[in-house]
Amino acid sequence: MNWSKYFIPTFKEVPLGTEAISHQLSLRAGLVHMLTSGVYSYLPLGYRVLKNIENIIREEMNNIGAVELFLPCLHPIELWQQTGRDKTLAEVMIKFKDNRGRQMCLGPTHEEVITDLVKSFVQSYRQLPVTLYQIQTKFRDEIRTRFGIVRACEFIMKDAYSFDRDQEGLNKNYQLMYEAYKNIFKRCGLDVLIVAADSGAMGGSVSHEYLVPAAIGEDSILLCSACQKPSGVDQKQNEGDSCLLCKNGKLTKQVAIELGHIFQLGTKYSQAQGAQFLDEDGKQKTMIMGCYGIGVSRVIAAIIEKNCDDKGIIWPKEVAPFDIEILPISGSEKDPDVASLTNQYDSELMKAGYDVLVDDRDESAGRKFNDADLIGIPIRITIGKRNLAQGNVEIKIRRTGEVHLIPKEQVVSKIAELTK
Repeated sequence: MNWSKYFIPTFKEVPLGTEAISHQLSLRAGLVHMLTSGVYSYLPLGYRVLKNIENIIREEMNNIGAVELFLPCLHPIELWQQTGRDKTLAEVMIKFKDNRGRQMCLGPTHEEVITDLVKSFVQSYRQLPVTLYQIQTKFRDEIRTRFGIVRACEFIMKDAYSFDRDQEGLNKNYQLMYEAYKNIFKRCGLDVLIVAADSGAMGGSVSHEYLVPAAIGEDSILLCSACQKPSGVDQKQNEGDSCLLCKNGKLTKQVAIELGHIFQLGTKYSQAQGAQFLDEDGKQKTMIMGCYGIGVSRVIAAIIEKNCDDKGIIWPKEVAPFDIEILPISGSEKDPDVASLTNQYDSELMKAGYDVLVDDRDESAGRKFNDADLIGIPIRITIGKRNLAQGNVEIKIRRTGEVHLIPKEQVVSKIAELTK
């Protein structure tokens, strides 16, 4: 992909009114653009990152037997009245009356919708368990939008729902999700802390949050100075207390960003909405539910917060928008040797399965280098006349800053070695 044919609007200045590093860099690197407060467009570079994260999520969900679907954003308010959440979530719900006079809302979440769907098709214990998931846009009328895509009015979420015949089945599905979430965040380059949490408006008896310590966090955790194990601030412990787990360290409070939350819902929604099934004895029983959410767009911000320096973003390999950037430097006029080698590497690397971005713009070397650091592609190949005169090409690793001067014939094999 040639930069000149793509759409990557980068700029040097820190945008006014931005306090979070991830917000500043996502705007400067041309990942997103703010339409209005709390509402963002995903530009091509940011959209590639988003899709990479979604693909990781899909792979891990599919691995545990969850099945993907896609639910509507428009909900009749009657569904929400069945559970009473039209009142408990009234402050953030975007409600309106359509042209037919029906009371509707834009979905802030989908528990009611999925329960209504499953009860329409599952009537027997033989059809259970069922685990369904989607990656979908949610809408919440946030009064205080913050930190760019972290707290927005329109955001992307992965939500999964399990339906079981008994608590034993729910426990099994819950544990599968618990482990899958760890895999997802690890593959995204994030070291998460997992804490038992309050279920809040979602309901249920058991829940866990997946958190990453970050300056933009709106949650608080207590972290042991010795064993580094976390606990929630609502678990009858305070900052400065001794750790109940290792007995050696003291607890310190840290702010963190919540990326995922899983819940054992029990029968809160299935009871209210009549989601029942016939057991072996022909008796009606209520389905046991679990709910599992990841703030997909929020993950992008967390990755940037934990993977950046004073020059820009440093993407982890699995979520990077491109694997390799080729940066030809040919002076004021196009050098045929540089151009030929650029095309050769582009073709060979793409055939080898890499996503390649070529900065073919008629810009100064300084501008190209600065933009390369800003957008944070993991590997950069710089082709310049000076090194090429000696038969060499430069390979730079964005994360470590390592520079390798490689004979031009060995560049593709060296890339294969570096990306094992």
